[in-house]
Amino acid sequence: MSAKIPRSRENDYTGEIIAERQQFLEEKSGTTLNHTKHYSFDPESMEGNCEQLFGVAQLPIGVAGPLLVNGEHAQGEFYVPMATIEGTLIASYNRGMRVIRESGGVTTTVVSEAMQRAPAFFFKNARDGRDFAQWLRDNFEVIKAQAESTTSVGKLLEIEIYPVHNIVYTRFDYSTGDAAGQNMTGMATFVACEWIRANYQKLRTYGLSGGWDSEKKTSFVNSLKGRGRKVTAELTIPRQVLEDVLRTTPEQLRNSHGVNTLSAYLTGASNNAAHPANGLAALYMATGQDMANIGEANQCSVYSYVTSSGDFYYSITLPALIMASFGGGTNLATQRECLELMGCFGKGKAYKLLEIAAGLVVAGELSLVSAARTDRETGTNEWVDAHEKLGRNR
Repeated sequence: MSAKIPRSRENDYTGEIIAERQQFLEEKSGTTLNHTKHYSFDPESMEGNCEQLFGVAQLPIGVAGPLLVNGEHAQGEFYVPMATIEGTLIASYNRGMRVIRESGGVTTTVVSEAMQRAPAFFFKNARDGRDFAQWLRDNFEVIKAQAESTTSVGKLLEIEIYPVHNIVYTRFDYSTGDAAGQNMTGMATFVACEWIRANYQKLRTYGLSGGWDSEKKTSFVNSLKGRGRKVTAELTIPRQVLEDVLRTTPEQLRNSHGVNTLSAYLTGASNNAAHPANGLAALYMATGQDMANIGEANQCSVYSYVTSSGDFYYSITLPALIMASFGGGTNLATQRECLELMGCFGKGKAYKLLEIAAGLVVAGELSLVSAARTDRETGTNEWVDAHEKLGRNR
């Protein structure tokens, strides 16, 4: 029989039990834990974030900036911490931020908000499901009160209803304050569903998560209806800035976006951007976000055109950006410090963080799309050259 990992029922986060696990792992693997066992914060602060703790994973954190944001919540210049192991990444985002600064900043807008839990309700036949759908609409206010009885922050905004066969799929849409809200919406929706089960006799059963929330994966419904927060970041870049900083033109960039859009359509990709997941993953890791939510956050659309005066308008909409400034991993020591660097830790700061994140994505997109082009005169490619110089750990 395999030996069990040491655990304590009384307190599994003391130095003693952690040392037991470290010794256990060293004996079982024959490996000496020289680095993972060392950390500078109180291990008991990890309770609620990680089970069977034995150490930490140290990641390099670089800084890009300043990023000039003209938002409703984020206003001014920000130095953005990015945790990454990919050489060239921060250098590229820095270059994109220079373009943004010299263009007067990126304008950011939080367009809408809706975090979901998506129960599925099961009936004898489609007619019973149809009638239930109308009953849900008629009783929305009562269901709303049940859901909101579990939280002082979450508000039930809408119940989306999608009848299919003898199943009624739904999405319970919430605003969640400064939290990402995935656990919050789970409890609220469970209480609401139990009230529904007790008060609608023709309901056979229900599943708390029917999959329509598309949690931690891309989907058409998230693209249209949003998940978390939908954020748009946009700016107009003067022709001269593009030529001086990125060595490209509005026409060349517009053509690149056209090519990317066509390939996204043909391949069934979740977006027509270059690499939004890169900057978002680095920011998520640094600030204690749920990394799996990159599955939704990566989904986006890019829109651009050459203006009548010959400059370049660029816009990106991220319909499922899920980030928090409070709760979860944001309270951990290093993650909190990274949030504090941007003035984004604590209550009332989530929208500010979201606007910075959207601006960050723009910086990365502008830099990479421009760098990927091969110069016909010199026969060089900035993307290849940069990775040769900065991205190879020899």
